[in-house]
Amino acid sequence: MSDRNWEAELAKIDKQLASISDEQLMATSAPAAPAAGAKAGGRVAAPSAAPKAIAAPAASGGALASGRPWVTWVKVLLAVGAAAGLMWWPWPARCGVPLWGFTAATGGVAALGIWSAIGTWRHRLGWAHLASLGVIAWGAALGAREVLPRVGYAIASEQRPAQWSCEGLPPVSTPAVTPPAGGAAVPDGTTLPPTTPP
Repeated sequence: MSDRNWEAELAKIDKQLASISDEQLMATSAPAAPAAGAKAGGRVAAPSAAPKAIAAPAASGGALASGRPWVTWVKVLLAVGAAAGLMWWPWPARCGVPLWGFTAATGGVAALGIWSAIGTWRHRLGWAHLASLGVIAWGAALGAREVLPRVGYAIASEQRPAQWSCEGLPPVSTPAVTPPAGGAAVPDGTTLPPTTPP
């Protein structure tokens, strides 16, 4: 065993790595063609398989994707727009087909969030990735709000009953509005007489 100073050797390696840019470290070169005079027993020596094995992960995309980050931003904006659109769902999603449609839409929004999160991770877009994770959470929360009472995990309410179909459900009751005891003011400034209970 030799008595080398491993700290000094590692410091040399760190200096060499620091002097090389990331692009040069990640770049792979094509295997060099054998020199004209490099023959082994009258035959040209075959190129080594090692450079091909090293080049394969970099050619497949690796961890950092190159290309068009604006496409990833379009994906994120599409996912955020779909998530915001759930706030203005046009049909009451209490039961039946509208409920199935809304639940499918929440799943679609979560899937859009996953789709955009993959691209933002590859392009290392931090804020866009956070927005994608927010879309995933929003879609999952809205879906859980509709699904959990119907599978018996959460407390059912009048708006979210414990069933998926509309059969046998009473209509949604609206609270009755009663005028105040002292008389109600009308928009033109006059006051209606007070109502007496029967």
